[in-house]
Amino acid sequence: MPIVSQYDVEQQQRLLEQVLEVLERENVSRDLALMTLGNAVSNVIYHHYSSEHGYKVAEQFGKVLLQSLTKHA
Repeated sequence: MPIVSQYDVEQQQRLLEQVLEVLERENVSRDLALMTLGNAVSNVIYHHYSSEHGYKVAEQFGKVLLQSLTKHA
């Protein structure tokens, strides 16, 4: 079952391209890029969810990330 987003696909793509452009412009390594993106995710969860709900959001985020990797494998 495909994941349906409530957000505009074009807006998502624009934001992704902007983030990737910054990482490329700064010539960051893969490890630093993953660390930075992970910190960004943690920051959003920490500042916008209660601890109990944040844990559930992080768990679901991890599952979706793993699912997206198996789709591209």
